[in-house]
Amino acid sequence: MEQTITVSQLAWYIKKIFEAEELLYNISVVGEVSGLKIVRGIAYFDLKDASSLISCVCFDGYLLENTKSGDKIVATGTPGFYVKGGKLNFNVSKVKPFGVGELYQAFIDLKNKLYNEGLFDESFKKSVPQNCEKIAVITSETGAVLHDIINVATRRNPAINIVLYPAKVQGEGSAESIIKALDFFEEKGGIDAVIIARGGGSMEDLWEFNSEALARRIFDFPLPVVSAVGHETDVTICDFVADKRAPTPSAAAELVVENKAEKIHGFERQVMILKSRLENIIIEEENLVCQSAQTLSYLIESKVKSLGHSLELATEKLEKFNPNKILAMGYAKIEGDNGVITSINQTESGDKVKIHLKDGAVTGEIL
Repeated sequence: MEQTITVSQLAWYIKKIFEAEELLYNISVVGEVSGLKIVRGIAYFDLKDASSLISCVCFDGYLLENTKSGDKIVATGTPGFYVKGGKLNFNVSKVKPFGVGELYQAFIDLKNKLYNEGLFDESFKKSVPQNCEKIAVITSETGAVLHDIINVATRRNPAINIVLYPAKVQGEGSAESIIKALDFFEEKGGIDAVIIARGGGSMEDLWEFNSEALARRIFDFPLPVVSAVGHETDVTICDFVADKRAPTPSAAAELVVENKAEKIHGFERQVMILKSRLENIIIEEENLVCQSAQTLSYLIESKVKSLGHSLELATEKLEKFNPNKILAMGYAKIEGDNGVITSINQTESGDKVKIHLKDGAVTGEIL
């Protein structure tokens, strides 16, 4: 029967080999820091060079408080095999700077070169149109980045047209993939702006966005390009050369897509304000009309009263000259053949007359 050992036996055997090798105690290793994280006072990072990488842990995390990914350091420590996790770690006890890391220095050199050529100059930056109808997104077709952009963009403007070019955004060949996407959109046309996006990561993860060829292609692109690469603290050459830099992919969507819902709400608010003003004007006009009507009514009523009073006076005056009233006072009206007789000289003996009294008339003869 074949002789076997357990996983634990093998793991402990490997651990003892490392512990027995005195030459591995307190050795100093030169390398570039990558993926540094300090959690509860313990620092976790990788130490690497051009062709190799080793995982490191430092239980005195404060030793790396002023260290960042890309720094080149001399780390002193002892390799150890973690039995439970089955992983080899370099347990760091001392840290001192070695100089600027090779990747970071390459980044600085390219940044200075392109800056001196004017590729970052604000005078070359293109403005993003206020009313974008169709935007291009260059990113991975999987993951949260695309999902975030679509969610924010469609919430701000449900009618926005989003065209995805699924590009490689990490690892060798990513820069070429993004350049190909830009070539595609320039040839196809019909878009208002481009968003180049991916999530956060280490300097190595984002390194392809520091490509000189990509930077020059973005600079030459005829339409506005928005860079939304990594988290807010991540900076790449792509950010410097793009027309706009957004701290996150969601922020890029907010930058490019106009908030139609907010605009409609603003219009509705203005309509309500105008409606309220119009209602106030109508009420004021109605009040003026009512006041005018009341004034006119008062004038008419006063005129009617005045005319009524004048009529009463005229009636009273007329009543004084009413023949019937005069007759009722004992006077009589005498008529002859030639009309009313007002003087004795109008009569002769034997003339026939008619005498009007208040309740009738009688005939008589002048003697």
